Amino acid sequence: MPAGFPDFRLGSVLATSFTGTLSERHGNAVERIPTPHRLIDWLAVNGLAVDSCTTAQLDLARELRESIHAAATAAAIQDALPASAVQVINDRSAQGRAAAILTPEGKREWRLSSASCVEDALGVIAADAISIIAGERDGKLALCASPTCRAAFFDTSQSRTRKWCDMNTCGNRQKKARFNANHRKNPRSAESQNR
Repeated sequence: MPAGFPDFRLGSVLATSFTGTLSERHGNAVERIPTPHRLIDWLAVNGLAVDSCTTAQLDLARELRESIHAAATAAAIQDALPASAVQVINDRSAQGRAAAILTPEGKREWRLSSASCVEDALGVIAADAISIIAGERDGKLALCASPTCRAAFFDTSQSRTRKWCDMNTCGNRQKKARFNANHRKNPRSAESQNR
């Protein structure tokens, strides 16, 4: 990955990983696809390689990302889905021309149209969002417990009680904050542990 850009947060669910290209939405927001080329990079990492991307296509991608986030957030808190978000998701899904293919290893991959355009890739992401928001997959939508993050994620844990969008970032930050708060309250316990 080119220097100067934040790393991508990758997950096993395409649609919620895509919403993670903007993190810390309620803090100091981190934009992970600030340029058309970074969107090309993200799509390639997720098996949706495209040849090029314009600024207008990047704008379409960000509109889809925010619509998926809004709809997934509403679904996670069992609220009504925002009509404008549903419209964008449906439009992107209908405009894409991609086909699911089966690999010799028994995995599903996506084949974009011969033009390999961004709209096809966005259609795949929108279709993935539809399947998780509609409840077609085994798991549940949840929101990250971090007050600065609040990212929507798809919880496939057995108990469906996962709290963090990513344990390596939000979860560890919260554990570290709790640890530091406890040591500020009880400085003597920290001294006795260091002996």
